[in-house]
Amino acid sequence: QGNYSYFIEKREERINNTNANLERARSILKKELEWMRRMPSARGTKAKSRVDSFYELQEFASGKIKENKVEIDIKPVRLGKKIIEVHYLNKRFDDLVILKDLTYNFTRGEKLGIIGNNGTGKTTFLNIITGLEKADSGKTETGETVVFGYYRQEGLQFDENKKVIDIVRDIADVVTLSDGKSISVSRFLSYFLFPPDLQNNYVSKLSGGERRRLYLTTIFMNNPNFLILDEPTNDLDILTLNVLEEFLQNYNGCLIVVSHDRYFLDKVANHLFVFEGNGIIRDFPGDYSDYRAYEQKRGLRKKKNDPLTREKYEDDRQINKNRKKFTFKHKHEYENIIKEIDTLESEKAILERKLNGGGMKQDELNTTSSRLGEIIEMLEEKENRWLELSELMEEDN
Repeated sequence: QGNYSYFIEKREERINNTNANLERARSILKKELEWMRRMPSARGTKAKSRVDSFYELQEFASGKIKENKVEIDIKPVRLGKKIIEVHYLNKRFDDLVILKDLTYNFTRGEKLGIIGNNGTGKTTFLNIITGLEKADSGKTETGETVVFGYYRQEGLQFDENKKVIDIVRDIADVVTLSDGKSISVSRFLSYFLFPPDLQNNYVSKLSGGERRRLYLTTIFMNNPNFLILDEPTNDLDILTLNVLEEFLQNYNGCLIVVSHDRYFLDKVANHLFVFEGNGIIRDFPGDYSDYRAYEQKRGLRKKKNDPLTREKYEDDRQINKNRKKFTFKHKHEYENIIKEIDTLESEKAILERKLNGGGMKQDELNTTSSRLGEIIEMLEEKENRWLELSELMEEDN
C-alpha cells in the first residue's frame, strides 16, 4: 500500500529488521548452546520445554532472507573516442516533420532521457541512429567500437516454438561478466530468474513479464556499451525495475532511455531531449523533475503540452498574456487559491498517512486511493493557476 518509493523504503526496513532479529537470535543461541552442553539428564518439564525452544531458535537463527532478484553483471565492450556523431538529420512523413537539421555528438558516459508526445519522432530518431531506418538527408557516423543494445517494443517477438535456452544459445554459448570471467548461458539465464526447469519451457508458455526479462537477457548477453531502452518499464516487476535502475546508475557506457515513467527517468538520466513536435528537439540540462520545475517557473507547463501526459486537456483558465493589469478580482482569487492549496495539502497528508498505515479494507482502500488521485490533480491545477497569477502580479508591479 503506497507508492513505489514508499515500497522501496519499507522493503529495506523489513530486510533490516529481519537481519537484526537474526543477529539477536544467533547471540541468544550461543548462550543456549552452553546450557545445552551443561544440561543435566533430568527430564523435567521446564528442561524439556527449553530444549524444544532451543531447536526452534536454532532453526530460525540458521535462516537467511531468500529473495528472487535479477542480477545484471556484464562487462561492456570498451568505447573508443568516436561514439555517434549526428550531422544535419532531416526526416518527415508527408507533411509531418520529425527531424529538422538535428546535429549532435554523443560522449562517453552520457545518459540521455527522451520525452515527448506520441508521434513526435522519438522512436524514429532511435531507429535512424541505430541504422534501422534512413534519414531523408544528413548523416550519422558511428564509432567502430560501439556495440548497441536496443530494447524496443518490436523486439519482443520470439519464435513461439523455441525453448528459452535455445533463444539465448542462438546468440552465444558463453557470457563475459564484469570481472572478466565467462559463464554458460544457462547460468546467465538463472541471473534473470530463469531456473533450469523454466529454461526448457517453450516461449509460448511464458508470461508477458517473463518475455520482457528474456528480452533483457538477450540484450545484455552482447555486453553492449551503448544501451537504448524504449519504454523499458512496461510490465517489468518492481524488483526487476529496482535492479535495472541500480545497474543503469552505475553503467559506464552510453545510455538513451525513452520513458513515460518520471521516477525511472529521474533515476537514470542526467539530461533530456524534449521532442516538441514539428522537428523541434530541445536539449534540457537536467532530469525530468528539473524540467518540470523549470516549466512551472516560467508558467509554460500546461497539461495539454506535458510530454509525459497522454491526456488531452484544455486549460480554460489561461490568462490572456496581452493583459498587463492585476485586477482586484485577480487579487481576491490569488488570496483564496493559497487557502485552497493549504486545505488540499492537509487533506493529501491525511490520506497518505491512512494509506501508509495499512489495515484498511479493500473498499476503503479503493475510495481513499481514488480521492488521493483527485486531490493531486486539483493541487496541480491550483498550483499552475497560482503561478499564472503570481507572474501577472509581478508584471503589474
